Amino acid sequence: MATAKSTLIPLDTGRPIWDSFFTVAPLVVIGTKEKGGYDMAPKHMATALGHDNFFGFVCTPRHSTYHNVGREGFFTVSFPKPEQVVLTSLSASPRCEEAEQEKMALRGLPLRMAPTVDAPFLEDSYLYFECEHLKTVDGFGQHSLICGRITGAWVEEAYLRTFEQDEQELIYRSPLLAYLAYGRFAEIRESRAFPFPRNFKN
Repeated sequence: MATAKSTLIPLDTGRPIWDSFFTVAPLVVIGTKEKGGYDMAPKHMATALGHDNFFGFVCTPRHSTYHNVGREGFFTVSFPKPEQVVLTSLSASPRCEEAEQEKMALRGLPLRMAPTVDAPFLEDSYLYFECEHLKTVDGFGQHSLICGRITGAWVEEAYLRTFEQDEQELIYRSPLLAYLAYGRFAEIRESRAFPFPRNFKN
């Protein structure tokens, strides 16, 4: 049986292409110390940097998060649960152009202070990092990559991977929040083991 031929649509790379399709990304909240307060900022361009304990996220010098990290030398990362998507969205309001003022919405968010750095976590998230700022790489248009070393990490027990537990059952009982860039989100409950080649190593 003949299969239908896929139709590829060329995209104009003379402009940003990212609103022409959906991609799957994590959604985290970055916590930093402001002058006179604290700042929380949701980020979806965020990832582990290699297989060691390094983490990075994309930011812009237009936002106070960029300057807070450079000035203070640390940041926190909270991984929210799917039911916290509204709280995560609220942490973005108002935008950071009001860099000298603590965000009004921050006062209504459930926060907890990190154990060893002076910055908050989003309460009831399933995973938390404290990070030491390593470097900021500028030059990605108007954006920059902020890189950190994870110096502390905590995971909620229900989300902890163990050899004794079925991994699909773990994800079903403790679903993950995914951001579908741009503008949508999903709750992940179903998963399958990835078909790695024989003798594959990271």
